Amino acid sequence: MSHPDPDALVFDTGPLRHFAVQGWLRVLDFLSDERAIVIPESVELELRHQSHELPVLNEVLNADWIHTDYGLDLEFSEAFARYEERLVGQGGANRGECGVLALGEVRGFEVVLDDAVARNVANEKGIRVTATVQLLCEAVRAEKLTVSMVEQLADDLISGDYYLPFERGEFRRYALENGLIEYQSP
Repeated sequence: MSHPDPDALVFDTGPLRHFAVQGWLRVLDFLSDERAIVIPESVELELRHQSHELPVLNEVLNADWIHTDYGLDLEFSEAFARYEERLVGQGGANRGECGVLALGEVRGFEVVLDDAVARNVANEKGIRVTATVQLLCEAVRAEKLTVSMVEQLADDLISGDYYLPFERGEFRRYALENGLIEYQSP
């Protein structure tokens, strides 16, 4: 079933997985600012598959604030197939991104993608796209999170081998240099 909120955020597997593993999952709910959080079935399946090795991912699968869009309509299926043909390699990698992009294209949802290739495709197709760092910086600017809290969160994600566009301990410098936050004393 598709979600009726046209302003929903669609998350890929990566951020959900790493926020859950590092104990920060509820921050994503907090950051959504009352926008619905949706995942495509392809992300649900990736998380379900990975939950055998990482039981903490059941927190994502059982969260009542994360809604799965099963994409049962033809328009979604056609969009998914186009992205699948373009992005899925051997072993089925990137199927989550295909579902995220298809929801962005067909439903008009804003997608949260940290993978550069998928982000480029979203931009090329005119899909509203953001990234984890941008969501965190928006929360800092809105005074929902402090810079210190986001520094700790970012360092935890990096410690868990999640890719962010800066090294451990460099969130503040990166965000300031890229104009994503205003200067605040530590």
